[in-house]
Amino acid sequence: MNAIPKIAPILRITPEELERESLKTYLHIRLKHCESELYNLARKYGVSSIEDFEEGYKRGTIAEERTWEDFFRLDHLEAERESIRGELEDIQ
Repeated sequence: MNAIPKIAPILRITPEELERESLKTYLHIRLKHCESELYNLARKYGVSSIEDFEEGYKRGTIAEERTWEDFFRLDHLEAERESIRGELEDIQ
């Protein structure tokens, strides 16, 4: 069931506008969630980016044992954040 054509007239906007605004809102929510997770991982390891994390491995300030999962999670979150930002720019 597509609720957009039903709800748009109630809000006095076009279905396209409702769809665009809904998508923007969803992407902003996902972006905030992503940034929150990034912040928590960055605080946990005292880094600001995946490059800092990698540098911590090289310097020996971050132990490789039991941190790889967080390393890859941080890398994934940074990529997701950039993708979401790009999509938001495209729909503005």
